[in-house]
Amino acid sequence: MNNLEIERKFLVSGDFKSEAVSSTHIRQAYINQAGGRTVRVRIRDEKAYLTIKGPSLDGGLSRFEWEIEIPVTDAEQLLELRVSAVIDKRRYLVPFGGHTFEVDEFYGDNEGLVMAEVELAEPSETFEKPDWLGQEVTGDTHYYNSHLSRHPYKEWAE
Repeated sequence: MNNLEIERKFLVSGDFKSEAVSSTHIRQAYINQAGGRTVRVRIRDEKAYLTIKGPSLDGGLSRFEWEIEIPVTDAEQLLELRVSAVIDKRRYLVPFGGHTFEVDEFYGDNEGLVMAEVELAEPSETFEKPDWLGQEVTGDTHYYNSHLSRHPYKEWAE
């Protein structure tokens, strides 16, 4: 069983929506956050998930991730146990150059933040970058959803 997630994160600095093939609404919150490990509950449209992530490795490029689908009613109840704010965002899937970029447009206290992630098979994998991809923020903990739930973008964006 290999549950290692390898991804790179970027800020988005251009129009990507015209290239998106789908989007979903996501609400998520953290039940526990300690030592770089998180337990997250996520509701994505009509489905829900419980996710455990380990601490970041390789300068934020990879980390252990385990996820299981749970009933939405259970997820709603688990949201009430959160230790920080609910993250509200829309995720767009944007295929480009043989990869699919997940672009998150944040709402609420994180309004104005738009980030893209691309999952890779291995840390050294190369990929083509679309024009709308901006500064790389892989490994910058300010841009982790767990950090944004405690320190929203509106507080530090200036």
